[in-house]
Amino acid sequence: MKADASLKQRYEAVRARIAAAAVHRGHRADDILLTVVTKLASIDQIRELIALGHMDFGESRVQTLLHRAAQIDEFMQRHRQLSSGRLVNLPDQVRWHMIGHLQRNKVRKVLGMVRLIHSVDSLRLAEEIQVAAARRDEPVELLVQVNTSGEKMKSGVAPAAACHLIEQIDTMMNIRPRGLMCMGPLVQDPQLARPTFERCHEIFEDIRSAEVGGEQFDILSMGMSNDFEVAIECGANIVRVGSAIFGSPLSAEDPSDIP
Repeated sequence: MKADASLKQRYEAVRARIAAAAVHRGHRADDILLTVVTKLASIDQIRELIALGHMDFGESRVQTLLHRAAQIDEFMQRHRQLSSGRLVNLPDQVRWHMIGHLQRNKVRKVLGMVRLIHSVDSLRLAEEIQVAAARRDEPVELLVQVNTSGEKMKSGVAPAAACHLIEQIDTMMNIRPRGLMCMGPLVQDPQLARPTFERCHEIFEDIRSAEVGGEQFDILSMGMSNDFEVAIECGANIVRVGSAIFGSPLSAEDPSDIP
């Protein structure tokens, strides 16, 4: 994709690559959910993607998520009130995903804003979400982050601890474990991430086979801009893509923010 390609062209190119990878694995394109990571995006770019019909967006920092969610909510409300019909593809809602490390003292701020928390990495964080979600009508849905790359800089529970943590979360009334998330290593060749994704898929299938988490334990969030096709080949049904749509970051101080 050329550097001067439009946002729409880059977005559609990513969708086409997702579809091709899904077919290669024997699935439909619709089986894979694209969560667009907005770290590198302007608010106008997010609005443009919403106007194209996209509805799932991910943020790694709580304050940024809250700010952008509020701006987009205002945008959606304004256009619902218009009768011009200019934004024919505007979705009924926008769903925000918390994809970065979540501190326990910020849990209450995000619960009302996010559709799915991808990054639960400890029992203490799960317990904090459980307490904060007590007054909600529906359980909070979350994924457990597993560190299958073995990199010390990355968050996530050890592979051997994943099933036990899911078992503990599954006993909590106010939260619902929906699956696993992992991050591939920061490597130039996406094929080098394959063992990380294959290991996470193995853990995911082992937990499902043990019937931990129930029938709704069905989400595997793996893959970012550099490696999402490999992740899909390894079983991912959510991919988190940002720079392939918005452009490459100039720096990457926090590995969890690289989309």
